[in-house]
Amino acid sequence: MRVVLAVVAALLLTAVSAGFAFARSRSVAKTSPNAGIVVIDTTLGYEGGEAAGTGMVLTSSGEVLTNNHVIKGATSITVVVPQTGRHYTASVVGYDVAADTALLKLKGASGLATVSTGSSASLERGQHVRAVGNAGGTGRLSSARGTITGLGRTITAGDDQGSSEQLHGLIETNAAVRPGDSGGPLLDSSGRVVGMDTAASTANGGFYFQNVTNDAFAIPIDKALAVVKLIESGTSSAAVHVGATGFLGVELASPGYGYGYGGQTAGGAIVAGVVSGSPADRAGLAYGDQVTAINSRAVSSPDTVASLVLQKHPGDTITLTWIDGFGNQHRSSVTLGSGPPQ
Repeated sequence: MRVVLAVVAALLLTAVSAGFAFARSRSVAKTSPNAGIVVIDTTLGYEGGEAAGTGMVLTSSGEVLTNNHVIKGATSITVVVPQTGRHYTASVVGYDVAADTALLKLKGASGLATVSTGSSASLERGQHVRAVGNAGGTGRLSSARGTITGLGRTITAGDDQGSSEQLHGLIETNAAVRPGDSGGPLLDSSGRVVGMDTAASTANGGFYFQNVTNDAFAIPIDKALAVVKLIESGTSSAAVHVGATGFLGVELASPGYGYGYGGQTAGGAIVAGVVSGSPADRAGLAYGDQVTAINSRAVSSPDTVASLVLQKHPGDTITLTWIDGFGNQHRSSVTLGSGPPQ
C-alpha cells in the first residue's frame, strides 16, 4: 500500500526548506457528524502498487468527490462505506488535473448518506474548521481541529512519483492534516463542507508516512463543485476530461535527462519506456525515440503529449510523429486504448 503525501516546493510566506504534500491513504467512518465520508482504495496496475484516499458522497446514488491525485494512475478503484463495510466498484466520471478534482460513480449504489455542503465564499481568517479523513491509512476516521490561517493561497504540490502541479486559490489551515486525508472534507463549525483537503507541508519537502503538519491546504468547495457541474454536463474541454482516458502507453522524459541515445533535437519528448502491447508498442515506438508531433502539432515537452492525449478518448486516432535512435523520422496513425486517469 502506498500512502501519498505530495511534495510541494513553494508557497507564499513559507520558509525555503518547507515542502507540501498531497495526502493519500485509507478510511473514514460514516456516523452522524461525518456522514458521507468514504474510503477510496486504488490499484496502480502499471506501477505495480496500491494507494488509497478519502472521498465525499455527493448523491445518494453514489457520486463521490475526491482529489484527482487520489485516483491518478488507478487501473481499478474500490470505495468502502466505513459504517456498513459495503464495498463498491467505482468508475471515473471525469476529472480536472489543474484543479485536482475528480468525480467518481459507484456501481449499484443507492440510499447512501451524503455530506452536507456549505459555501467557501464567505470564509474568514481565524474561523474554526475541522479536517476529516483517513489519516495515516489506519482505516479509521479521524479529525483534526484548527482555524483558517489564509485564503487565496497558491502552492506548487508534487507527489512521490516526481510530478508536480500548481494549485491556486486554496484555503490554508493549521489543522494537523496527515497523509491519507486527501479528498476528505474541511468542515465549518456547523459540520458543513467548505473545502476539500488536498496538501500539507512537510518538514523538509520530503515524503513521510507518519509526518504531522500544522500547515495544510484545501480546495474551496465552491470551486470543486463548479468542476463537478462541468463534468456532469458531459462536455470535455482543455481543462476538464469526461469519461474514460485515452492511453498511448509510453513513459516520456525531456531531452537531456539521461534518456535515449543523445543527439536529439531540441524540444520534443524522449521515450523512456513503452508498455508492452500498448498502442505505442504496436506503432513501433522504442526506448530513446523522440516524439516530435501529434496531429501535426509540435511537441515541446512531455507535458504537451499528456495534454493532447488527455483531450482524446479510447478509440480515438492520433497521428504520431517521432525520430528513432538512428535519426530516421516516422509517422503513424495510432488508435488510443483505455488507460488510467492522469
